[in-house]
Amino acid sequence: MFAQAEYRWTQPAHPLRFLRTWWLGLLDWLNGLQTSSPLAYYSILAVCSIGLVLILVHVGYVVWRIARPSVKTGELRTGAAPARVLDARAHVARAEELARAGRYAEALGHRFLAVLLELEDVQAVRFQASKTPAEYVGEARLDDAGRAAFTALVARLYRHLFGALPCDELEYREFGATAEQLRRHVLPA
Repeated sequence: MFAQAEYRWTQPAHPLRFLRTWWLGLLDWLNGLQTSSPLAYYSILAVCSIGLVLILVHVGYVVWRIARPSVKTGELRTGAAPARVLDARAHVARAEELARAGRYAEALGHRFLAVLLELEDVQAVRFQASKTPAEYVGEARLDDAGRAAFTALVARLYRHLFGALPCDELEYREFGATAEQLRRHVLPA
């Protein structure tokens, strides 16, 4: 019976009560400052107002910088084509060019893009630049041998391109040979 709310003689402790107490104390101090020293009060008010305006300008600038690239629209420049416009053969050619220069890890990246575009041509995957290589493993319409080979390609790609494990010409050629075989393992639609 004495546990009911009517019999509680003290207020329950609120975890954020100290913030309310602090805020009310600050307001009392500002009200006292306004009457005792108006110049100091209006100086503090001006500094706080300028600080708030600067914060809002900064937030607006950051939002503008973030949103600016997505707002730009227009024609493609003739000299620069995005990676998706290139076809699989162009990526294979770029991979070979990088391999001749001894940049095998970068060449693996272009060779993998070529594989994805080839698989997309036969409706085995749906290419999206935002997907990670591992996401394609789960969606690829390949038989068991093809899925195992594709998983091995992704593992090699991760090891060399993302894991910074050195890649040599032999590893690059094996990657390319495995990639060439994947088309034969596509399941019919």
